[in-house]
Amino acid sequence: MNLPDPDAGTGLTGPIGLGGRTAPSRVLFGPHETNLADGRAISGAHAAYYAERASGGAGVVVTEIASVHESDHPYERAPLATECVSGWSAVADACHPHGTLVLAGLGHAGSQGSSAFSQSALWAPSRVADVASRELPMAMEMREIRALIGGFGDAAELAAESGVDGVEVNAGQYSLLRQFLSGLTNQRGDAYGQDRALLVREVIGEIRSRMGSGMLLGLRLSCDELAPWAGITEDQGKEFAASLAAEVDYLAVVRGSAMGASATTPDSHTEPGFNFALCGAIREAVAGAAPVVLQGSVVEAEQAQVALDEGAADLVEMTRAQIADPGLVGKIRTGQRDRVRPCTLTNQKCRVRDNRNPVVSCVGEPRSGHETTDTDVSPGSGGEPVVVAGGGPAGLEAARVLAMRGHSVHLVERDERLGGMLALAAFLPARERIGKLVDWLIGEVRRLGVEITTGAEADMEAQHLVLATGSSPGPRPYQVGEGAVVVDVVDLLRAVRDGDLDRAVPGGPVAVFDPVGDATGVAVAELLAATGRETAILSQDQVIGTQLALTGDLADANARLQRAGVTMAKRSLLRAVRGGAADIEDVFTGEHRSIAANSVIHCGHRVPVSSDAPERARTAGDRVAPRTAHEAILEGRRAALSFARPRALVEAS
Repeated sequence: MNLPDPDAGTGLTGPIGLGGRTAPSRVLFGPHETNLADGRAISGAHAAYYAERASGGAGVVVTEIASVHESDHPYERAPLATECVSGWSAVADACHPHGTLVLAGLGHAGSQGSSAFSQSALWAPSRVADVASRELPMAMEMREIRALIGGFGDAAELAAESGVDGVEVNAGQYSLLRQFLSGLTNQRGDAYGQDRALLVREVIGEIRSRMGSGMLLGLRLSCDELAPWAGITEDQGKEFAASLAAEVDYLAVVRGSAMGASATTPDSHTEPGFNFALCGAIREAVAGAAPVVLQGSVVEAEQAQVALDEGAADLVEMTRAQIADPGLVGKIRTGQRDRVRPCTLTNQKCRVRDNRNPVVSCVGEPRSGHETTDTDVSPGSGGEPVVVAGGGPAGLEAARVLAMRGHSVHLVERDERLGGMLALAAFLPARERIGKLVDWLIGEVRRLGVEITTGAEADMEAQHLVLATGSSPGPRPYQVGEGAVVVDVVDLLRAVRDGDLDRAVPGGPVAVFDPVGDATGVAVAELLAATGRETAILSQDQVIGTQLALTGDLADANARLQRAGVTMAKRSLLRAVRGGAADIEDVFTGEHRSIAANSVIHCGHRVPVSSDAPERARTAGDRVAPRTAHEAILEGRRAALSFARPRALVEAS
């Protein structure tokens, strides 16, 4: 029986037995795309990335999923098992000194892959076009099935030789094995169609026979595809889990299929811990045959501990939480829970499957994914005094890092409140978690003894100065007539914060001008529609909120707008605002028309605050170029690091 050690307790930071091995905590760092690969090999950057989480207390690290057969090349820098042996060894060598168990993620994306790199037909159980790519795959014959099973066995054997502790097999959302389990994609008439779990059992058997005794085997299993008309339902998930649990050392319970890209790692519109009930049902169904891992936006230690206490899970996957704070487990273990950097669940930097091929990172922790290239923020003492002008995310991060490095810091904010635009963004629907990051930054600068002054202007004569003075509204590419009401989004959010929305936005219909296409315009439209106002959103694009494709929220955002009754004026350029109406022009036809609008909310680009400043000053955040919170925090940190390291720190190093 592969049960948790009954003497280890159920504390989140306590150990747990898995097979014949022991993980130092019940927190798992799960497999996810990183774009850190060197070609298709697990790289040194991977090793540094995983080692950071291991040193921070992660009990189990599962590496980025490696394709087990060359027919699978789902994204450009997707690892390939035959090229990962030395990389897996490096990860194991980096993580094992901390006691962390390392498992190699193994899988095949099947029809959810890409033929752009392989220039070959995608493999699938049946000829069912993928709902996202619309590509028609080939139906696998016995030749391909045998090659797939053998590929899993070969990969597991290589993993065992590399020195990792085992493997995790992917039968989750993006996997060929899930496609065999699902009636959505498996329409075969042979044994693999009559018994849809047959291939998974054969893969597990092949891995066991090839990997040898003492090695761990985990299974990531989609137990609800959220498509009850033909997909895997919770009841079927229970059956699959119960039949497979005795053959593996743990089950990681996930949900989703190709039908919903955001199902497994949704943004903050989905409540954290969304798989709590599903995981508990699966754990009950397997009846102790294997430990069960809860996955599903678990980013708070309190929720993770509740899952353990209430018997919903034996381990908890906290992947995005550990991208946000690699030291999460260690901080909890040492009673510093309030110092854990919060995950905002925005998916802005940790979701990397897009055509830019960005490296994984985090809005609040820019060093994540860049451990081999970014400077570590090490404590120091005895630095020169620095004035930081601006208390938004860039200024707060600059002050935090300067104080950590031993500088005497005076943070000055002209507003009465700290946090800047990031604090205001927390008042948008489903963006409350952004406020947690603001609170964390403020709490850290206070803890570090930064002198804080609000409602004042900074001393521009200071010898050492960081300017993080924010932005102001940019140009408005439309005419504003007499009596027209145009409200900048920042003023709108200040009114929401102060409970004075009706003063800022007159009654009657309102139009949201959204030339950027990110989360802001969509969220403002949702906010206004929720007050009962007749709301329209204007965009020059053919889809509202085009930038939300990068975070996985595009389809869901448009569905929310439709349900809220928001009028979506697509392909529309705003030409004029006049009393009671907005004049728009069709991008393609040039046709002009008017829509009712007693007010227009301007969600356009912003420009840096213009003011005189000495050349010696470092600039950061919106003062350089208004972008996202990630760039603001990154530049605030870089500005702080540009100052000479305090002498005491240099001598200590």
